[in-house]
Amino acid sequence: MQDLTPLDYISGTQAHKLQQERTGIVEKIDWNGVVTSVQPRIRLNRSFDERNHGYLGYSLRIDWAVSGIPQTFWVGIGKAAQEKHEFQCGVTANGKAHPVQDSRIESVEYYKVSGLSVSSIKEEAQTDGPPWHGIPPHLDIYRSRGHRRLSARTYESRCSSCIWGCRMPVIITVDHWNPEQRQYRFETFCYGPKSCRFYKSGPTRKVPGRKGMSWEEEDWVDEEATSHRGFDE
Repeated sequence: MQDLTPLDYISGTQAHKLQQERTGIVEKIDWNGVVTSVQPRIRLNRSFDERNHGYLGYSLRIDWAVSGIPQTFWVGIGKAAQEKHEFQCGVTANGKAHPVQDSRIESVEYYKVSGLSVSSIKEEAQTDGPPWHGIPPHLDIYRSRGHRRLSARTYESRCSSCIWGCRMPVIITVDHWNPEQRQYRFETFCYGPKSCRFYKSGPTRKVPGRKGMSWEEEDWVDEEATSHRGFDE
């Protein structure tokens, strides 16, 4: 059994999406709130024992309101927007955004943000240990560090606010000869120091292949991806 998060976060946005499906009209919504997490927004493509990453930008977890309805939700922004505003936990921000069109391939509920601005900044207490907050590094840093698989339960309970955590939508091409045959799921990863006391890897992950075959991503994959980093890096 895979240690994976649900395909969708349950929130008040579902009613809004259903209304759009009925009317065929996709409208931008106004949002505002306090940023309680900033993490890399990365999409993972798998094909049996091969994988590649798409570095889309950053994910902001917002606590406040969407169209006046109090809730918690995730907004996807680009690399340039993060570089300009330097989002971190405690910042109050607002903007306009579209609900995502395909929740199978997005880890956020809203994207295509416009009118983005920061209205106030709250000083956050700095910590020397996990979860790490502050301004996250550039995407190239994440790419160069490499990641280890992270237990979905640990991500939800300990790591969802950490700059080194990441929940990725995964697109699995089951058969190269039939590229339309795909599966979708979410996986959680850690880019943080190997010494993190909260870290738990969870079970290994299996990737389905053609004709019922399956490939298991064992521990050596993570060890190889992060072998250039020391224990405290």
